[in-house]
Amino acid sequence: MKIGLQFAMPAELHALPGAREWTPFETVSGVPVFEAAPGIIACAGGVSKVNAAMAAELLCLHCGVDLILNAGVAGCLTGLPTGSLVVVSDFVQHDVDTTAVGDPIGLVSTVNQVAFPTWKPERCIELLGNLGFSAVTGRAATGDWFAVKGDRAAWIRDTFSPLLAEMEGGAIAQVCLRNGVGCVSVKSVSDHLFSDTQAEEYFDFGQALENLGQVVLPLAQALQKEEL
Repeated sequence: MKIGLQFAMPAELHALPGAREWTPFETVSGVPVFEAAPGIIACAGGVSKVNAAMAAELLCLHCGVDLILNAGVAGCLTGLPTGSLVVVSDFVQHDVDTTAVGDPIGLVSTVNQVAFPTWKPERCIELLGNLGFSAVTGRAATGDWFAVKGDRAAWIRDTFSPLLAEMEGGAIAQVCLRNGVGCVSVKSVSDHLFSDTQAEEYFDFGQALENLGQVVLPLAQALQKEEL
């Protein structure tokens, strides 16, 4: 199985051992693409849903991957400790709102669904456990908004019941669905939306990156042996 590792920020990609020394084998639409291991390629596609969708489409159509493993740091809406690993069970897009024409909140048109499930999250938890890593699973809410404490964060929590908030995964899951490509997502908790020290947490997320960097490539290599 050919796997694409998709990050948003270069700092997330660089958390992989040796990644800072990698040279891209090509650059497509401004996105450098690297070989991380045999049958595994990687890119940092940029922050937010448009960048994420473009990079995911690149991986699907240009690179021909069978599965995208989206990895990165994310804000947490609960008390899960910093650096905790989360295998995302499904994504919702909290900033999609066509309720004015009678649609449910979060409904993504064309595919006409609210939630975008990932590939066998419980199996991914099991694979991580076999590799010596512990993780939990839960929903992530995606949107073009850096989520911070306030009324909107409370509304996202109360409306969608997510464990995490981030800015790319929902777009990646949507692109994977449209292309018939598997989607797995692993996030590391970097900050807490309802903490008074959220800003300090976010700008000091070295532990979150370290924990992420340890698991992504081993998980991808384990996934290569699975049947989609």
